[in-house]
Amino acid sequence: MKTALIIGASGGIGSALCAALSQKGVDVTTLSRTDDGLDVTDETSVASALQSLNGPFDLIFVATGALEINGAAPEKTIKSVTADALVDQFMLNTVGPSLVLKHAVRLLPRKGRSVFAALSARVGSIGDNRLGGWYSYRTSKAALNQMVHSAAIELGRTHKDLICVTLHPGTVQTDFTAKYVDRHASVPAGDAARNLIEVLNGLTVEDTGKFFDWQGKEVPW
Repeated sequence: MKTALIIGASGGIGSALCAALSQKGVDVTTLSRTDDGLDVTDETSVASALQSLNGPFDLIFVATGALEINGAAPEKTIKSVTADALVDQFMLNTVGPSLVLKHAVRLLPRKGRSVFAALSARVGSIGDNRLGGWYSYRTSKAALNQMVHSAAIELGRTHKDLICVTLHPGTVQTDFTAKYVDRHASVPAGDAARNLIEVLNGLTVEDTGKFFDWQGKEVPW
């Protein structure tokens, strides 16, 4: 891996990925709301930001996302679900990465190994859902998984060596998760970034369209 584009580079995992990749000698390009005014939920903003870049990139990684938006915490009961919370989660966690992929295709090489990866979450797995709750967040991540899976099929016809995946980073110690870690095992962002890079380096074309955790184990849909 020689070149990488990190979307959401100012966040906890995004910034840690940038640091870890740079330490490995990767030429890292960054985009974020904080530093560049990028709004992944706005197609004009996404198109403008990506149009200004020249590829190709060996890795495009979307590290954006949120558990809580506009004060709406993950729902414990269906009675707490609101249209606004559902739309907000879909816009950031599903629409955002999908728009990035739409406009980033020209930045991916037609030949030679490359990876498009987006942060998902194990709670987005329908097959692994045994607790319920967290309706808006779970559903937005399940939808993201479907978008990336579908794109992997389509882009596999034109980009034979491209690998499109979603990744579960584990529970990471960031502002994103501070209120929800509780007794769950968690790791610093730097450790999570190194784990994810190891998974990315081990992927092959046969893995495109799949969903993996931080250990490189496939997560059920």
